[in-house]
Amino acid sequence: MGGQIDNKKFNIFVAGFISAIFIGSFLKFGFSCFLLLLLIGFCIVIYQKFFLIDVKMKSLLVVLLVFVFGFSLGVLRYEIKNSSVLDSNLESLVGEKVSVKGVVIDEPQKKENFNELVVDFIDVSSSIVSSTKVFGTGLVQTDFYPEFKYGDLIEIKGKLEKPENIEKVDGREFDYVSYLGKDGIEYKINFAKAIFISGGHGNFLKAKLFDIKNAFTNNIEKVISEPQASLLGGILLGAKSSMSTEVKNSFQISGLSHIVALSGYNITIVAESIMNTLSFLPRAFAFSGGILGILAFVIMSGASSTAVRAAIMSLVVILANITHRNYKIGRALVVAGMLMIIYNPKILVFDISFQLSFLATVAIIFVSPILENRLGFITEKFKLRETIAGTLAAQILVLPLILYKIGMLSFVALPANVLVVAVIPLIMFVGFFTGVLGFMGVIISLPLAWISWFLLTYILMVSDFFASLPFSSASIPGFPVFILILLYTLIFFFLKYLKK
Repeated sequence: MGGQIDNKKFNIFVAGFISAIFIGSFLKFGFSCFLLLLLIGFCIVIYQKFFLIDVKMKSLLVVLLVFVFGFSLGVLRYEIKNSSVLDSNLESLVGEKVSVKGVVIDEPQKKENFNELVVDFIDVSSSIVSSTKVFGTGLVQTDFYPEFKYGDLIEIKGKLEKPENIEKVDGREFDYVSYLGKDGIEYKINFAKAIFISGGHGNFLKAKLFDIKNAFTNNIEKVISEPQASLLGGILLGAKSSMSTEVKNSFQISGLSHIVALSGYNITIVAESIMNTLSFLPRAFAFSGGILGILAFVIMSGASSTAVRAAIMSLVVILANITHRNYKIGRALVVAGMLMIIYNPKILVFDISFQLSFLATVAIIFVSPILENRLGFITEKFKLRETIAGTLAAQILVLPLILYKIGMLSFVALPANVLVVAVIPLIMFVGFFTGVLGFMGVIISLPLAWISWFLLTYILMVSDFFASLPFSSASIPGFPVFILILLYTLIFFFLKYLKK
């Protein structure tokens, strides 16, 4: 009984904390709200302890107190995250041409027409201000050459601007300001001219991980042509920025965009494939092989925040499959999500990769077994039933969010995913060793490169085929939030009915 009470209190605390983070993403509470909540909590304690006699009311007030406590801590954490002070010198130069010195603090992203750098500004000068020390982070667009890397100190010349929200073709507005703000990016310089000053100003370990990733990617590009090479980079490392617009659109229409995002789902299927391959060994060895596979992909991705989140999610799924104790693993998933949100509360609302990864993990752990029991008419050979159940579960849980965030409804997502997801573990396994063997020599990696190219071409053909079908997708403009909530409520009760 005591354990059930503790579970209930924990869930109520989490609900309060998450509610505060969610509401705080749209409304500004202020630190005064945190103090007010503490005062309310203190009053509840005094009233419950000294004035209330009814036992049931005392229990209800304990529930309320736990919720208020969680809510107050959520308010405090979001306000701390949101309390960064902007540099007055940078603010005064918005809209002006400036010369800024700064350090590249993340891996440069190669887009179709430019390179994108995240830069920590340290010094600024202009026609109206002499060289001045500053602090702030900006997104900088530069030419492809010269090339820069993480930890480079560079000088940037261009017009200092503030990011603005983007209005899409269907009339939707993408909250670009908040999307960048979750990572502390407050400024933007487009079409900048950048000059290299010196290197080695970043974290040593992170720099080495990025060097490994870049060498690994170069090994793949030497033996696999485009667009297959970019697709493999997206599947393995989430490096979809270099993919062409046509390929991205084709994947979006066919409902396959998730395979080029470094998610817990992708890493999980690879880890489970490794564990199945090692199943003839003692269980501990197979489990260790899965964990090592996850760590390998995190390292190859440069240990980005997205990769770390995906790795945590995949570890939770593996634990669920090994222990067959979904309820306790559900607690682990909640704790993992809580820790990520505590570290950066803005990912709850403004990071769709976190949202999709979390929902896909929930789908694999809780929804997939329910659907698998209902799909007895599908053969278990080649794990077809398990694949279809997992794919269908993930599609059910992420669809309302995709409709709300992107407004694209794919009518061909399920058959396209069934045809593609089954070969993803093999592609990731073969593609990974193609890059690894490339360190020993191009010729050694060629046999696996040919297999990778063939499998990648198959995925591109599936995507193109389904995307080219008439009425393969529909754009849904103005998808309101109350319909999002309604859909998830209906899904919850539908799954509860199926479970019975």
